[in-house]
Amino acid sequence: MSAAAIRVATAPGALAGQVVAWQAVHGRNSLPWQNTQDPYLVWLSEIMLQQTQVATVRSYFARFVAQLPTVQALAEASLDEVLGLWSGLGYYSRARNLHRCAQDVVRLHGGVFPRTAEVLVTLPGIGRSTAAAISSLCFGERVAILDANVKRVVTRVLGFDGDLAQASQERQLWAAATDLLPLPATAAQSMARYTQGMMDLGATVCLPKKPLCLGCPVQTVCVACADGDPQRYPVRSRKLKRSSQSIWLLWVQTPDGAVWLATRPTPGVWAGLHCFPLFDDEAALRAAVPAQWQASLQPHPVFTHVLTHKDLHLHPWRLAVDAAAPFAVLEGRWVQAAQWPALGLPAPIRKLLALG
Repeated sequence: MSAAAIRVATAPGALAGQVVAWQAVHGRNSLPWQNTQDPYLVWLSEIMLQQTQVATVRSYFARFVAQLPTVQALAEASLDEVLGLWSGLGYYSRARNLHRCAQDVVRLHGGVFPRTAEVLVTLPGIGRSTAAAISSLCFGERVAILDANVKRVVTRVLGFDGDLAQASQERQLWAAATDLLPLPATAAQSMARYTQGMMDLGATVCLPKKPLCLGCPVQTVCVACADGDPQRYPVRSRKLKRSSQSIWLLWVQTPDGAVWLATRPTPGVWAGLHCFPLFDDEAALRAAVPAQWQASLQPHPVFTHVLTHKDLHLHPWRLAVDAAAPFAVLEGRWVQAAQWPALGLPAPIRKLLALG
């Protein structure tokens, strides 16, 4: 089926009813952020789950909520505290936007999350799909979500072969996803379970590879299943190319465990996080170290840190100095051994420091 001829292959509302019934029995119903209509918890989980697996998010979510249980608490926290709780979860712009969003909810909305996707999407870090997830799960608003998993479900069910690299095709898919929603008369009662059900289908059944079509509640109306080639959907012609970068790290530490850390500039790799001084090559690193300490520089094994679209080849060099006071040749500050675990650190820096 072409994008131009897209249609819902069943009676209005029927597909939604199948998804709702399936979710109640077979969907995910015991995740820590479920069984609640608290928009703070739903919003936090939605942001954490962007490009991150559920298994990883569980522990971060629990730790974050234990320390910052409300949007007011998050708004009042320092950015360092937020980045510290986020450290290791990656995509740190999410954490910075999370902090800004909480402050805007308190400042502009009296600490109460807006109830509609139209207003939610005006807040920092909340896109159209996230706004719809919050408003449908918490307030029963009849709006469609289209995260990566749900896009896969919708394009396969409808046989939507429009190129989603094109904005016009993306808009058409949003309209099609809206057509699939529960009927207005039942939306208030069914939207939360329908939204969750679509996410669950994409995460557990309608997989990118080897989808489990026999266990899908909408198999009988799915165009892709009938065609026998569900993996061709969704269609996106423009793909981001992977790149690589080599970075040299200067790891300066005293015998009592204090380390020299600098705040990374924005924008840039690890923006806003506390990090060892970074260099483009070994020569630049050595040039930053005073002559009396050159002999003390020790290389550590090179390792690769994988980002979504870039491989970072990291070259750590360790420098042991006698005391914290003399080292002030680079921008940064000394951080005591008891302090750095609570800071926002890039995952590979935290890994190195944990080695001792």
